[in-house]
Amino acid sequence: MTQNGDASRGMESLRGKTTLREVLEVATGFEASARDFYTALIPRVSKRIRYLVEDLAAEEQTHFDLFSAMSQRADIAEQVKLEIQRTASDSKFSDCLQVHDLGEQPDDQAVLQYAMGREQAAMQHYGELAQTAPPGPIRDLFQYLTSEETRHKLELEKLYYAIIHRGGGV
Repeated sequence: MTQNGDASRGMESLRGKTTLREVLEVATGFEASARDFYTALIPRVSKRIRYLVEDLAAEEQTHFDLFSAMSQRADIAEQVKLEIQRTASDSKFSDCLQVHDLGEQPDDQAVLQYAMGREQAAMQHYGELAQTAPPGPIRDLFQYLTSEETRHKLELEKLYYAIIHRGGGV
């Protein structure tokens, strides 16, 4: 292979890599945008799902706090410099940093569908990161968040079924 061929293959390989610090920064931004979105949504949703949106905002704040604390830990200063392969879900997860406008008075179905989509993206992304991050506190955090996001998505699906498909209350 020529030197140019080696260089282009090397550049392609670099594009597929990211540092754990960058991963933590994007995840922190994801959680902050979700928290802010849900907080702003609280007064605009129906009373029947308001408690859920309040809970989601609080959960996203907790996740934000976990990432913020992790990025400040001195004991992982070397680990956050490590490069890992970008996950297959990386671009979909990053797309979720941009929140959708659900209007002034979004209906329950739109809110639930949007929330389920965000939880699905987070669940997949954190799950893939848990598999690729080196053993240690960062991997442990991703494993924890994978189970959290999975639980949230299942709760949202149950509520969606109860409200939308059965037309019932919560």
